[in-house]
Amino acid sequence: MKTTMPCRWFATTLAVAAGAAAQSITQINGDHFLSPFNGQSVSNITGIVTAKGPDGIWLRSVKLGCDKRVSDGLYVYGSALASNTSVTVGDVIVVDGKISEYRSSKDYMYMTELGSPKVTAILAHGKTVEPLVLGKDTLSPPTSQYSGLDSGDVFGVPNNQSLISVANPRLEPELYGLDFWESLMGELVTIENPRAIGRPNQYGDTWVVGDWTTTGDNARTGLTVSAGDGNPEGIIIGTPLDGSDNPTDTKLGDRLETITGVVYQAFGFYRILPQTNISVIESLAPAIPPPTALTSEGACSGITVGSYNVENFYPGDTAHVQAVAKHIVEYMRTPDLMAIQEIQDDNGETDDGTVDADATLSALADAIFALSNNTVTYNYTYISPLNDESGGAPGGNIRVAYLYQASIIQLQNPNPGNATEANEVLPGPELKYNPGHIDPLNAAWTNSRKPLAAAWELTDGSGKTLFTVNVHFTSKGGSSSLHGDARPPVNGGVEDRQAQAEVTASFISSILASDPSAYILTAGDYNEFAFAKPIADFATLSGLEDLDAASGIAAEERYTYLYDMNSQELDHVFVSPALAAATQGFEHIHVNTWVPYDDMTSDHDPSVGNLQW
Repeated sequence: MKTTMPCRWFATTLAVAAGAAAQSITQINGDHFLSPFNGQSVSNITGIVTAKGPDGIWLRSVKLGCDKRVSDGLYVYGSALASNTSVTVGDVIVVDGKISEYRSSKDYMYMTELGSPKVTAILAHGKTVEPLVLGKDTLSPPTSQYSGLDSGDVFGVPNNQSLISVANPRLEPELYGLDFWESLMGELVTIENPRAIGRPNQYGDTWVVGDWTTTGDNARTGLTVSAGDGNPEGIIIGTPLDGSDNPTDTKLGDRLETITGVVYQAFGFYRILPQTNISVIESLAPAIPPPTALTSEGACSGITVGSYNVENFYPGDTAHVQAVAKHIVEYMRTPDLMAIQEIQDDNGETDDGTVDADATLSALADAIFALSNNTVTYNYTYISPLNDESGGAPGGNIRVAYLYQASIIQLQNPNPGNATEANEVLPGPELKYNPGHIDPLNAAWTNSRKPLAAAWELTDGSGKTLFTVNVHFTSKGGSSSLHGDARPPVNGGVEDRQAQAEVTASFISSILASDPSAYILTAGDYNEFAFAKPIADFATLSGLEDLDAASGIAAEERYTYLYDMNSQELDHVFVSPALAAATQGFEHIHVNTWVPYDDMTSDHDPSVGNLQW
């Protein structure tokens, strides 16, 4: 490791170029995030060329330093130098230039670079360039904390309390992930035994970990986010330096060939720019998970309930209609009751005032009927939103809805409300509107979906009343990167989700206040982690239990979504204590998180539970 390895020269017989006193690469980098030479001209910078890219080259100190905080690598920005064929990898050069801190957005962290370069000497050719093996020649990446400025919790609130670019803390790479990657900025490194922990974006950028300690490992070998642990040990593999393209069909858990490249900063993240494109060695089996093991008995001894964000669903996208229906039939096994999110109006994103979704939901019900060999018939219920007031894709008027098999389950005394009527809990308890929105005029729901509360009974008259709330809280749009300048990172919409959680919890708690043994289930896309303050407060204030915990699902297997380096759970089911005791199973079905981007039906996984009613 850099902390213990002796200082060594890459070329011990090189002459020092004549001229002004030279600053070294390590002096330029310093042991903080920002260079002490920012804005200054420097001269006689000597280094060995470790890599070339389309817009610049990378240098390494001729003599490696012994300070774990300080990188021996430096990016030299200049397309003319990059295209200069007289300068090649393995050359030892002397260069003058100006040090600057660059970022393309105020939300990103700065990257130290030497600009306006002028090569004043080439001292040697053909020197061997050995990459540093991460976790062997260097420290291993920290596995929990990103920055000392996060106050111990990268997901903590309030967030955006400080900026790295202002505080410029001294690097502590053994403790904090951002400090670790910054301490290697510009260095040529190798990742041994890499595996994909996310799917690539449209450019092929892929999150990986290597042969080092990781936390949150799930059975698919991804890293599941948990309280205070955003998995800083992950690193994104960016654009290859040789002009090749990374594959865009890499999947969660794919084993990859050894990766060698330079540590870089771009688009809000530390990353490694590989020498050539990454290559998949092996994919995990099975490629797609099996169907749920939970099946309905069609009676109080076992009723199945599902939840699924079907991502901008409307009838005009017939391929999407069929794909969602296939998931419901083949993988969810047609739950008796389903809470669905992101149902668009009948003409999708055509913004002409249409708000009804009868054609949308009928298309889904008809497709399920056909795929089930005409054996499963779903009815549906929903409330149309006011036009252009529910967020989501413009014109789509997304809303939550229920599908139910009327031969098994039905609304109890149906009496639907409208977009502006607030549901109430009446003595009994029973609902004023069935179904009805929870406090739809509350400012908490501005440009967001309103929760839909309903009361259900078994068609055969057995069992208790089941109260349900279908939610789709405000999205995380506007969040900053976990590698961003703001610390803790900006959690977009968190104030709205906090207010939404409190309003929804207050309604639910009034049911439990009337009947502590009531059967209550809330399901949907909360757009937040269970351990984050809005959802933790929701559970406390509502009196409900997280069905993941009640069902004994291991913490690392609680995920329904992939984002950046993290497997994460945005979709939750919460149940009342009486219903938790009656739960006979709960599963997340990873039909979307396990597959390549082009094979996704939705960006969320569905979930299914079995309840003894």
